[in-house]
Amino acid sequence: MVAAINEDPTAGGFNGLKAPERTLESAWYIDAAHYQRELAAIWRRNWVYLCRADSLPAAPSFRSFMIGDQPIIVVRDRDDTLRAFFNTCRHRGSTLCAGAEGRLPTGHITCPYHAWSYRLDGTLAKMPSVRPEGYLDTQQLSLYGVALRNWRGFIYVHLGDTAHTADGHFNENRDLFGHWPLEDLVVGRTMTKRLACNWKIFWENYNECLHCPGVHPGLSSLVPIYKRGIMEPRDDPQWRSHEGNAEPLYAGGLKAGAQTWSLDGKPVGPVFPQLTDEERRLGYHYMTSLPSHYLVLHVDHVRSSRLLPLGPESMELEIQWLFPKATLADPSVDISRACDFSAQVMNEDGAVCELTQRGLHSAPHSQGYLLPEDYDVFRFQQWVRAQLA
Repeated sequence: MVAAINEDPTAGGFNGLKAPERTLESAWYIDAAHYQRELAAIWRRNWVYLCRADSLPAAPSFRSFMIGDQPIIVVRDRDDTLRAFFNTCRHRGSTLCAGAEGRLPTGHITCPYHAWSYRLDGTLAKMPSVRPEGYLDTQQLSLYGVALRNWRGFIYVHLGDTAHTADGHFNENRDLFGHWPLEDLVVGRTMTKRLACNWKIFWENYNECLHCPGVHPGLSSLVPIYKRGIMEPRDDPQWRSHEGNAEPLYAGGLKAGAQTWSLDGKPVGPVFPQLTDEERRLGYHYMTSLPSHYLVLHVDHVRSSRLLPLGPESMELEIQWLFPKATLADPSVDISRACDFSAQVMNEDGAVCELTQRGLHSAPHSQGYLLPEDYDVFRFQQWVRAQLA
């Protein structure tokens, strides 16, 4: 059954679900075979965010990643080009770079097993064989390439058919983010967590605020509409009775006197100068890039959150706080006021996601139910169903 959304003639644009909907099956969050199906149908067929471009500062920098069970390496070539490959030697399949990041000591990608060596463009440089000439065609032994796109300083890769263009994926919210200097921001802090939950559970939590009053008291105080368990004014079926009310409790945005997400609601550095009055008023904007990445943009900093699956009941969450270089260079600036605030929110989210994962093992619980406020959870689950179809 597909619920109708935004079609309630009595509420005139109510966002919520109009009819009861069931969740995905519990087995989809637990079963190892289904997890493999998702890796193939979702994680290898969509653009996946890995890292900031400036985390590979110069040749021969490298970083290695696991996207599910697929090992990936990203390198910066001598011509300053970023390239991605499967982290697999063409000889007998050994992992090439065992470390998480660093500089390649020889300037080549060298297999630690039998010393096959590859240039930074992926072509084979040499093999230590007593009889290399005429035995193998070295022109056919380049590393397995991976499509890579640098979107405003964020590096995405695609493990599947490179005919999938990046344009539609990244440009959907292009105008929304035009006033933030994303390319020029630098990482001020990184927090990495391993969560004992399926990756979909985290996205479902992200897509609703029913949990906000009980789970996020600090955030609900800063963003009063969250205190009502909703995300947008039209999440309330009686939203017309509050139409025109500019109070943040009804219109969204930050509480009176607050400008950003921080412990005291005050910016930790200068406000981005190109923002409109409305962008400053709201104080938070979201970009979602399924299945791996979302941004939250504030007036003084940007928070980047990356999800990578580790197993049917495990995922890695990396949160990075990005600031202008001048903000980080100012000794009077204390970025912890912003970082500590949202780190608390993320820790609270992680805890309830793990609770959900454990509860899904209950033998009689095969599916749950979605409430009207779960309309974005429903949309996400429909996206998953469509990807698997």
